[in-house]
Amino acid sequence: MKLAYWMYAGPAHIGTLRVASSFKNVHAIMHAPLGDDYFNVMRSMLERERDFTAATASIVDRHVLARGSQERVVDNILRKDKEEYPDLIILTPTCTSSILQEDLQNFVNRASIISNSDVIFADVDHYQVNEIQAADRTLEQVVRYYLDRCHRQEKWDQFLTDAPSVNIIGIFTLGFHNQHDCRELRRLLRDLDIKINQIIPEGGSVEDLQNLPKAWFNLIPYREVGLMTAMSLNKEYGMPYISTAPMGAVDMAEWIRHIQKNVNTLALSSSSKRVDYEPYIDGQTRFVSQAAWFSRSIDCQNLTGKETVVFGDTTHAASITKILVREMGIRVSCAGTYCKHDAKWFKEQIQGFCDEILITDDHAEVGDMIARMKPSAIFGTQMERHIGKRLDIPCGVISAPVHIQNFPLGYRPFLGYEGTNQIADLVYNSFALGMEDHLLDIFGGHDTKEIISKSLSTNIGLIWNPESRLELSKIPRFAREKVERNTDKFARQKGIET
Repeated sequence: MKLAYWMYAGPAHIGTLRVASSFKNVHAIMHAPLGDDYFNVMRSMLERERDFTAATASIVDRHVLARGSQERVVDNILRKDKEEYPDLIILTPTCTSSILQEDLQNFVNRASIISNSDVIFADVDHYQVNEIQAADRTLEQVVRYYLDRCHRQEKWDQFLTDAPSVNIIGIFTLGFHNQHDCRELRRLLRDLDIKINQIIPEGGSVEDLQNLPKAWFNLIPYREVGLMTAMSLNKEYGMPYISTAPMGAVDMAEWIRHIQKNVNTLALSSSSKRVDYEPYIDGQTRFVSQAAWFSRSIDCQNLTGKETVVFGDTTHAASITKILVREMGIRVSCAGTYCKHDAKWFKEQIQGFCDEILITDDHAEVGDMIARMKPSAIFGTQMERHIGKRLDIPCGVISAPVHIQNFPLGYRPFLGYEGTNQIADLVYNSFALGMEDHLLDIFGGHDTKEIISKSLSTNIGLIWNPESRLELSKIPRFAREKVERNTDKFARQKGIET
């Protein structure tokens, strides 16, 4: 539990709520005081959701503290069971309510006896893990709950699908460009003639989770969420999984070759034919993805040797670092991540691709590093975008934490061959190039605090000296223009030229 005005990853209960609200017909109940229930507002605002978020707060107030929580929590579970008819209700505390050390598992056991819905307690240590770890753990817990129940009821069907099929695990609400990435993965798999068995948790049904082992293998687009589930399925059912992120031309080719290897291995024990995806990789790289051609063009060569800083979650930060260095010839002075729990993997992935590695969840430390290195561009989260504005350094956003700008209405995937084009555009447009540097010097750069007249004419007659400009800059922006006009008017009336 950490108190800060900026956190790269939120508290654990946010991760649990993100997974719960991604499934169809699943309701989440927060055992929380007022103030911890901001998830509903955040999701409806950022995702632009038309439906109400299926999450309810069971408020901890002075009456609950005096009498105990059991009665209220159980009543709220039963009320939602009768009102919403969900397949599953997930109960989660927050960091604040965890201090009470109540036996919420006992509340769940009591409610399960009466409720028509399945009820589980989110088994997450809210003091030890953050939003990302909690989401990964909750997804694995839900999947294991339904598969174990299927075994107990002897409804197990262990036959694989006739044609090659996959599960996509880890697409969920409030993810960074997740919906666009999912659409691109669907297109790619259709091109490869591979059927999609299930996509979880986004849009998935908990009642269908028993069919997960029917797929030939699992795809994990992002390490942050889905890896625990894939490892569990691999251990219990021997399901292979691919955790390479298909981001960038090089990793895209590696990802498709992993798919080819898995399909051909399992095809030996089925009636399916062996496949060869090399012609597809060649055609997509040479003719569909413009990024491969662009990286050899004179425009991209102007970026050669430019220094950058990369910071974000492990998946995006590692992939973008490798794309910048080996596909675009750009130097990465420092690459870092706030996912400290996955630091070992991150260091292994980017070893040799950057000058320095930074593992921290302290935004001030990241800001100090950027100020020291003074890169030509930053590729990071929304926080690095704010840091870049203060330091007058352009920034391309490549990772969560999310902002409403990270939910574009247009199609902007980061994965797949279309994703390579989007990333190339983002990288190129993030630099100030050619005449732009010269023009910025003439017109005063990007400093929005500097007072700039709306008049395009250079012959305005009045001269503001530096001391006056400094005083004017101290006035709040919403009133500054009016003050400037009134001062100009007064000066002309008095015949003052400076």
